[in-house]
Amino acid sequence: MNDRMSLDPDIAALLEMIQLGTESGARIPFPQLTATQARTDFDASSPLLDVDPPALAFEREFSLPTRDGDAIAARLYAAQKPNAQNPAPVLLYMHGGGFVVGSLDSHQPLCRGLANDSGAAVLSIGYRLAPEHKFPTAFEDAVDALSWIGREGEAAGLDASRVAVGGDSAGGTLAAALAIEAKADPSLPQPVLQVLAYPGLSSRQNTDSYNRYGSGFLLERDTVDWFFRQYLRDDADRDDWRFAPLATHDLSGLAPALFVLAEYDPLVDEGRDYAARLRAAGVAVDLQIYPGMIHEFLRMGNVVADALQAQAAIGQALANAFRASSGGAWTDTRIEGMS
Repeated sequence: MNDRMSLDPDIAALLEMIQLGTESGARIPFPQLTATQARTDFDASSPLLDVDPPALAFEREFSLPTRDGDAIAARLYAAQKPNAQNPAPVLLYMHGGGFVVGSLDSHQPLCRGLANDSGAAVLSIGYRLAPEHKFPTAFEDAVDALSWIGREGEAAGLDASRVAVGGDSAGGTLAAALAIEAKADPSLPQPVLQVLAYPGLSSRQNTDSYNRYGSGFLLERDTVDWFFRQYLRDDADRDDWRFAPLATHDLSGLAPALFVLAEYDPLVDEGRDYAARLRAAGVAVDLQIYPGMIHEFLRMGNVVADALQAQAAIGQALANAFRASSGGAWTDTRIEGMS
């Protein structure tokens, strides 16, 4: 069967345009660029793909402290200004980009959309990137941001008892690892939901989906290898659960997980595998696999309607989880868009 038979037509057209741009030299693959050039290219292309909702009533940029004395940029989004008298539930969001590219700006439309759709605040963090900052810096920055919510969230109008962690791609990796860390460290705010959008979860890229979709479906094998060379200190880091959550032995007691995966993504099989491991450990899982979609589709509202539909589904899941944390029950469901 042709691997492209059920690709969404608009996604297929986008992939063809990308291929033509690469062949003509108009588009240069990341492995042929410096990290700085790749970041510029990534941020420049983002507005072409995504629909940016109107600015929210409250958007604030500030700095968060880290354990080594540096500070990272952060941006807080909310439909109305959070306050200490009525603190808002909050999604701590980590952007994608292979730990090398991506920024507060590249993911601003998505974070605005999630704040709109959930009714919650969204705290997006600009964790430090590789190769300037190797593993495990990005993970430690995410932990420090969650810790900050616990210490300072109330003063910022954020409810540390109603926190979710989430991210896409590499940001999904960080969110999954952060949920594991929170279970091990009760001093951290305990997430009520982990939102994992096409995350990287495995120490080795050898799944069937990686072999089938590792070329010609946006996320290229060569690009993933390049990302890892920038981020990891040595090959031993691949087996560290902070980079590869599937390497974790005990997944029991973690926060419920919402998976948003794409059918034509090299990473879809490791997402399925992690969802199955969580279920086997007794963790509530909502697994959503979007047919005809590719890696990064959540930020393609200008290309496919499924992007905004998936954002709305995440927003609803967040609203449900925050409501359940106030006394309800979060339902374990399975929604797959493919057989």
